[in-house]
Amino acid sequence: MKCLVVLLAVLTLTQGSGITRVPLHKGKSLRKALKERGLLEDFLRTHRYAISKENSGVGKVAREPLVNYLDSQYFGKISIGTPPQDFTVVFDTGSSDLWVPSVYCKSDACKNHRRFNSSESSTFQKLGQPLSIQYGTGSMEGILGSDTVTVSNIVDSRQTVGLSTQEPGDVFTYFEFDGILGLAYPSLAAKDSVPVFDNMMKHHLVAQDLFSVYMSRNDQGSMLTLGAIDSSYYRGSLHWVPVTVREYWQFTVDSVTVDGVVVACDGGCQAILDTGTSMLVGPSSDILNIQQAIGATEDQYGLDMDFCTSGFQGEDDSQLWILGDVFIREYFSVFDRANNRVGLAKAI
Repeated sequence: MKCLVVLLAVLTLTQGSGITRVPLHKGKSLRKALKERGLLEDFLRTHRYAISKENSGVGKVAREPLVNYLDSQYFGKISIGTPPQDFTVVFDTGSSDLWVPSVYCKSDACKNHRRFNSSESSTFQKLGQPLSIQYGTGSMEGILGSDTVTVSNIVDSRQTVGLSTQEPGDVFTYFEFDGILGLAYPSLAAKDSVPVFDNMMKHHLVAQDLFSVYMSRNDQGSMLTLGAIDSSYYRGSLHWVPVTVREYWQFTVDSVTVDGVVVACDGGCQAILDTGTSMLVGPSSDILNIQQAIGATEDQYGLDMDFCTSGFQGEDDSQLWILGDVFIREYFSVFDRANNRVGLAKAI
């Protein structure tokens, strides 16, 4: 419908109380036809908004390589401001806000990372609203601003950006990344904060309203793809499951089986696909059943003895299973906002 409206505006011009129709001949451009009739200037002035809006609908596919840090953190690069200031961020499907440290933050975590200087960006706008985020581990406090954010080849203007003024404790101090870019639903975002991917969709910056994640076991090869699904990263077909609650990327898991025997999630459970969590987390009793089924035993520190460490973690008050990086390394994952569904296929 939008394309039809714009097309009619292109072919039909209102001139005072009358209508001027511009015939288009084969081989003659619209611009030339309008110019010959002295109508080009009026057309461009009257319809420049419609044209710019339509042109903005030509979305892109963006590919951002992810660094695999010890199989526990995956992060990539973005830039903020004009001229651009570079940061590394976790592209986190378990949260919805974008934030980076600011020069006004004196916490040790901020001092150990790149800090955004808003006074050096000509496109920065101070919004002034406070921002406070509590994660499973770690928290931040700061203020909201607006600036241009670039991810790969996509330039996302007027994007809300959180600037941390405090990062309590030492959780973020030794992390290799500077900040977090949330990719969950806007219902999880702080007040007045717009998630980056929502802003991209609103301005038609991506070719499709979806993104996909491939996490490699190697130092290289991991990839975030915005606006497309790259079939070279998986085998077989994608299995689609609907999102049940549009906050996290939440869906229903039927059961967890080992060698055909149900060992957890008997009767079904709710899970979220979370690129910002390293492990696979579930209720303690269920995780214990899984550990026993695979032959893992705990040492005095809650870790597995001898040669390996399990990627499963139990939490007594866990209401949702969290399928983190240990799961996503096995399954190429597609996050489809257009259809509110998750696609999974065996990763290469």
